[in-house]
Amino acid sequence: MPIDEPLRRDDDLALLGLLQLVSPALPIGAFAWSQGLESAFELDWVTDEASLGDWLEGVLDDGLTHCELPVLLRQQHAWAAADSDAIAFWDDWLQANRETAELAAEDRRLGEALARLLRSLDRLPVAPSLPGGAGYATVFAWTAHCRDVPVRQTLLGFAWAWLENQLAVACKALPLGHTAAQRLVEQLRPSLVTAVDKALTLDDDDLGPALPGLALASALHETQYSRLFRS
Repeated sequence: MPIDEPLRRDDDLALLGLLQLVSPALPIGAFAWSQGLESAFELDWVTDEASLGDWLEGVLDDGLTHCELPVLLRQQHAWAAADSDAIAFWDDWLQANRETAELAAEDRRLGEALARLLRSLDRLPVAPSLPGGAGYATVFAWTAHCRDVPVRQTLLGFAWAWLENQLAVACKALPLGHTAAQRLVEQLRPSLVTAVDKALTLDDDDLGPALPGLALASALHETQYSRLFRS
């Protein structure tokens, strides 16, 4: 059976657009933030490969699965429907769930950086426009939408970018060897899929992160004496 060439080309372009969006080389400064992980090292909550794997599993299950990932689903649907009220609502909801100044600043500054990049590429939305001070997930969802990335792949890509960033933090600050980081990738790849599966089924009332340890680590990181990552 012959392959539908136009369809395959569209799928290929969507995949390449997603790979560009989640690449560590994307110039938005994600590498500068640790999301509390550097403080977890300082406090000896995370000390080796095994404890790092446990930390990441917990953040994924109690954080991304119930927060960023299901909101990305809602945001991408809202962009597709040009529903400016829903876009603004979920952007505000995410900002309200940032429990420290550091986490709020990271979300806002990554969103601003991605928006600046899209502006330079002439890819900012016209109608509806981005909410003022839109966070990272909101701009990420728009970029995935305008590149025709399927919603499931958008969530997988976002989760993958989070995992790569956290492992890069560990390689710099724990330290964690690159082979150990790849073992954690192998360990956590199925967990990313499971997280996306669950995020796609959650009702609005099921949303909300439950990460008191991460919030405390992030708050302590703001005054940590010596640090490699931004606060």
